[in-house]
Amino acid sequence: MAFQVKRVHDDAGPADGYRVLVDRLWPRGISKDRAALDRWAKEAAR
Repeated sequence: MAFQVKRVHDDAGPADGYRVLVDRLWPRGISKDRAALDRWAKEAAR
């Protein structure tokens, strides 16, 4: 299984696959629709 690291400010692409945000706080200026995330794993960012 391959992982790819991207910034949440980058636009989602069709080849991105399952998108997970690993951050304790939601990034400022990014709406949930624009982020196009499948999961927000804030518990993983310690």
